[in-house]
Amino acid sequence: MKMIDTVPAAGVEKTRRGFAHVETWIFDLDNTLYPHEAQLWPQVDERITLFVCDFFGMDGLSARALQKYYYHRYGTTLRGLMEEQGIDPRDFLAFAHSIDYSLLAPDPALATAIGALPGRKLILTNGSRGHAEAVAERLGIGAHFEDIFDIADAGFVPKPEPATYASFLDRHGIEASRAAMFEDLAKNLAEPHRLGMTTVLVLPKTPDPFRELHEQEEVVASHIEYTTRDLSGFLVRDTGIGGADAGP
Repeated sequence: MKMIDTVPAAGVEKTRRGFAHVETWIFDLDNTLYPHEAQLWPQVDERITLFVCDFFGMDGLSARALQKYYYHRYGTTLRGLMEEQGIDPRDFLAFAHSIDYSLLAPDPALATAIGALPGRKLILTNGSRGHAEAVAERLGIGAHFEDIFDIADAGFVPKPEPATYASFLDRHGIEASRAAMFEDLAKNLAEPHRLGMTTVLVLPKTPDPFRELHEQEEVVASHIEYTTRDLSGFLVRDTGIGGADAGP
């Protein structure tokens, strides 16, 4: 099978089972199902900074530094604010996701590719359900997904915490060894791989100036089985499923 931008891990024997066994297709949302050119994540990121500014009454640079401190220590800024400040997560999410979704164009190729996949399709996101629904509607892929498992469903414990994946699999009755996970952050694929999922790292086609560089680099590791910079193309050409007419 041809790989797209796939690099074998040095010194690691990688066993790629392909995708014929996959019954459940699991997708992260932000920067996985849509490209950074849509300018959605920069809006969310800016709203998070503004929330921190308003909450602490600090200037933008200080708020930005605190935001990144929370992100690196707790996995998300939200988790940091909950742990250290006891904020209401729903207020935070409503504020952070009050953005302009009209910048995101429909993606017929992605809709066709996802629709052609056999079995169940679900979204697993550290964002909110409302945000995921808005993105899926704009992309034209919402009808293909059975459900969305958001940060509230996870008890506001973000990926890559093992408990989040365990809750997700239990909620939907998923057998991990017959599932595939698509993610833009390599660290979020370690636990899915340990559980037995087939893992695919989705990287941007061009550098994203609004994200840290290390989050956009090729990762050579045993828990990354496939890497692609073209999600719809990968689903059509490299899963072995093909690009049949889309259906729910």
